[in-house]
Amino acid sequence: MVSNGTVEKQAPGAAPGQLEAAFGRPLALASLSIHADDYTNTHPAVAPPMHVSTTFRYPRNPDELVPWSEADPDDFESFYIYSREKSPTSTRYEAILTSLLGGPAISYASGLAAFHAMMVFLNPRRVAIGGGYHGCHGILRILHKLNGLETVELEDDAALARLRPGDVIHVETPLNPTGEARDLEFYRRRADELGCWLTVDATFAPPPLLEPFRWGADIVMHSGTKYFGGHSDMLSGVLAVNPRWAASRTVPGQGKKEDEGGAEESKLTWVQQLREERLLLGGVMGSLEGWLGVRSLRTLELRVQRQSQNAQRLVRWLADEQARGEGVVAELVHRVQHASLQPEAADEGSWLARQMPNGHGPVFALWLATEQLARRLPSKLRLFHHATSLGGVESLVEWRAMSDSTVDRRLIRVSVGVEAWEDLRDDLLQGFQALKEDAGDR
Repeated sequence: MVSNGTVEKQAPGAAPGQLEAAFGRPLALASLSIHADDYTNTHPAVAPPMHVSTTFRYPRNPDELVPWSEADPDDFESFYIYSREKSPTSTRYEAILTSLLGGPAISYASGLAAFHAMMVFLNPRRVAIGGGYHGCHGILRILHKLNGLETVELEDDAALARLRPGDVIHVETPLNPTGEARDLEFYRRRADELGCWLTVDATFAPPPLLEPFRWGADIVMHSGTKYFGGHSDMLSGVLAVNPRWAASRTVPGQGKKEDEGGAEESKLTWVQQLREERLLLGGVMGSLEGWLGVRSLRTLELRVQRQSQNAQRLVRWLADEQARGEGVVAELVHRVQHASLQPEAADEGSWLARQMPNGHGPVFALWLATEQLARRLPSKLRLFHHATSLGGVESLVEWRAMSDSTVDRRLIRVSVGVEAWEDLRDDLLQGFQALKEDAGDR
């Protein structure tokens, strides 16, 4: 029920049925982005407050004192003790993300903090992982040093066969830095055959582009720094748990999976275990970042839809110029890569069309003809900032070798913003022309 602009209190991260009860009807994604946290309102101010306190007063009445170890861990309305465990601002951020992602969401200080927490929680002996973000590979190298964790190649079927129950298949889709998509249904089948967990890094395809739980993900992670933040001014990581497992009290561990009957039992649910481990690992998000995240999520769908549409138009223009075989784009651009150019994108019945019906992501990659051209192109552009990261309202390009030593040094990663796509096209075109003129002068 809604009274004086405040929704009657719901459980944290209210489930769709609870939200329907509160609002009288199901809400669309854009409406959830603005109202999924209404149950946390305790003040008539429309703009949410930012709580900066790291610690919270205990009740003055001694009879109301409940030791931390005996308190209900899901009492998000009143049980605040220390911000490393939770705070009102992060609670609000997580409430919105829970509704948008379709499963209980836990926030972290960064995307890598979230990935690390996920690996610690699942505690596999082996992880199948492909290319993608080099930082995740770095976390796995640290875990290998600590406990001998092995990695196997995701796209090598013989390597996948080495996995055992309780191991992890980790799929990043779309892929960093190229924007290519991967078939989650295929990897769900392989995970079922092998008794493995399927984890998905969906950073490059936030809502409304991809629903990983629909395709069988057990845990979904995002670098919230990117599209959830959306303004290049905050760090955040997010894990969301498939509702199938959220209330489970098993303890994932090496070589163990609940489906195999080998997992240990815990007093805490999966979500509670993740929160407890976050408390100890210390990867908690700050209050300012939580407040910025709430602000940004309000416009998530608007931003992502426009960014995705802009990217698809730019990719199509570049691909058409290449196919024409003449002109400055065809002369300087060796290859363009993006999910919209995958063969499955043109087939309405394909896995890609079903998995990403609302667009293919705002990041793509260019390979220029030479390393020198790739190094120089960013300096010729006026609207695209030359910087790392992605997902902000402004368009970025990066000579990717600046931050990732593993890539082809001819590669340019493009993160498309919300500017007019025609202006972005014209900026790229004049940049290519300036490169050609420089080459002629030399």
